[in-house]
Amino acid sequence: MSLSANWLSQLPLPGVTTATPVSGGDINQAFRLTTAEGPAFLLVQPQTPASFYAHEVAGLQALSQAVNTPTVLGTGEIDGDAYLLLEFLETGRGSQYDLGQAVARVHRVTAPQFGFDQDNRVAKLPKNNQWQADRTTFYLEQRLDPLVKHALAHHLWNSQREAAYQRVRQAIVAENRGRKIVPSLLHGDLWAGNYLFTTDGTPTLIDPDTLYGDREFDLAMTTIFGGFDEDFYKGYQAAYPLESGYADRLPHYQLYYLLAHLNLFGETYGPAVDATLERGLPHS
Repeated sequence: MSLSANWLSQLPLPGVTTATPVSGGDINQAFRLTTAEGPAFLLVQPQTPASFYAHEVAGLQALSQAVNTPTVLGTGEIDGDAYLLLEFLETGRGSQYDLGQAVARVHRVTAPQFGFDQDNRVAKLPKNNQWQADRTTFYLEQRLDPLVKHALAHHLWNSQREAAYQRVRQAIVAENRGRKIVPSLLHGDLWAGNYLFTTDGTPTLIDPDTLYGDREFDLAMTTIFGGFDEDFYKGYQAAYPLESGYADRLPHYQLYYLLAHLNLFGETYGPAVDATLERGLPHS
């Protein structure tokens, strides 16, 4: 997609002279803008209403209470295209320990229930964030069950997976009976591609899929694809120590991300799903 001078002139920024395509993931068109006030970052979703970016804007605003995020410069719709205009952040190097402490600060922001004010309708697997008083109900019925249903509909499920999933589902119910889980503010997609350090080393979170949930859910994502070292977890634990049994519960949260990848990318993630189901089963 190329942006015309007339399209760019309608942005709420003065003197936009160039829009250079950059990597922005597999959902958005992304551009680095040159403007009279310096660079800016632009996301565009062609022929889509402005509401497309409502969840991301709300998520960035929520996270900014506790951690550095790109400032939202504007959002709206131009010629039928949704756009989100963000501060352009130059990247540098920083401390994993500081990043762990920053994520812990985010998790100390809490809400009375589990969920979020907006559903996430952006991704290929939309998420229902309806508020729930019970964490287990939220996680099973609004996260795991829809992914299993989607996998079944797309011939990515079988009787062995279903049997294992039903046993894991019961294990999740059992393990959280008696656990007092505070609904923490979560990034929601905390893999290595969604954090950066600014030039002065400030840990910064980007591209959120924000919700209030069990903080172990965020941390589970950090363990799947790498990019977080031992210092990250030391920093986190120093700021907000985890409850006992955390490592045993990890497979139940890793399962969500792997089921999502099974649905998005196919059977290449099947063995990882099967292995995680096995690790999530109750063992006598």
